[in-house]
This record gives sequence, structure tokens and C-alpha cells, in this order.
Amino acid sequence: MPEKLALFGGSFNPIHHGHLLIARSIFEQLQLDRIIFLPSAQPPHKPQGTLAPPDDRAAMVRLSIEGERGFEISDYDLRQGPCYTIDTVAHFREALGMDIILYWVIGSDSLVELTTWYRVRALVDSCRIITAARPGWEQIDWTLLRSRLSEDQIAVLQSGVLETPLIDISATDIRRRVREGRSIRYLVPDRVRNYIESAGLYRTGPG
Repeated sequence: MPEKLALFGGSFNPIHHGHLLIARSIFEQLQLDRIIFLPSAQPPHKPQGTLAPPDDRAAMVRLSIEGERGFEISDYDLRQGPCYTIDTVAHFREALGMDIILYWVIGSDSLVELTTWYRVRALVDSCRIITAARPGWEQIDWTLLRSRLSEDQIAVLQSGVLETPLIDISATDIRRRVREGRSIRYLVPDRVRNYIESAGLYRTGPG
């Protein structure tokens, strides 16, 4: 049986319980062998000024998934410059073998923006994109996607929409709470909360 592997990329700024619940739900629904978290040094669609240093964000991911069966982290997307998903997928296919069953995990909000992604047609053909439903994004408008993708590709995307726990936790809200001196207990793992406090992250700057 080929290995079933999902890549979960993002800024993780910071990682929170919403990310972890989505990852575990997808891991179980797809009966994955592994899910690999890929913190990105500079996601193409994220403004640089809002991001904590890449090493800090990766450290928080490591603290969050330590001891979690099937959860791993890769530092591949911590390389300098924008990280394009198509390049990351190609790297893992080359490294792990072309016969692996490879998924890429996104949220419903990212699905709506998929037409702006670099080489989106090739991406949809190179891996199975799994869309996790998020609060407020239950109804997906496929009109714009149909303008860029074939009906076969749309059908593949639609089949990859999975129901996941609708936990309304926002990294933006977490950063705002830290900046305002409010508690983030229960929003992030305790080890992440302690790391944010000890490293002095998110105390100043934009949301």
C-alpha cells in the first residue's frame, strides 16, 4: 500500500487549537500515515510585518505536536523568499517517491483565493487538495474557480471538501489579545502560550 501523507502549510502565527483539531480530524477521516506541518518563512499572500520570526513559529509548532501520533514538522518552507505550494509538493514527491498518495490541506477561505495561487492548474493535478470547512465559510462559491479550472478539476476539489470541527479561533485575534494584555489560555496549547510570553512575541506591531 502506498503511503498516505498530508501536507499542512501555513504561517502558524501562532499555531492554535483550531489548527490542531483540523489536522487530527483530517488525519482520522483520510486514515493518513502522516500529516506534516509546514510553517512558511514568507507565505506569498501574507504581509511580512504581521509575522513572528520563522524560527519562533516553527518552535511553537514543534511544541504543539510533540507526542501526537502521526504529526510531524518539516522546515522545508522556512527557506528564504516566498514559498509556492507547487514547488513544495514537487519537493516531497521527489523526496518520498512518486507513488505516495499526497494531500495538501487548506481552509475554505484559501479555496476561494485559489485562483490567485502560482500555477494553480498544475497544483490541482499534482496532489489532492483537501479543504477544511471553517466558521462562516460553509457555502463555497465555485464561480471564480470555474473561470480558471476545468470541470474535472472542480469535481476533484469538490470531492476534497471535508467537514471538520468548526472551532472559531483566529490567529489574528490571538495576536490582538497578546498585544492588549488579555489571556490566550484555552486558545493555544499551554506550551505555546508559555513560549509566546517568554519570547515576548506579539506585544507590539500590527495584527
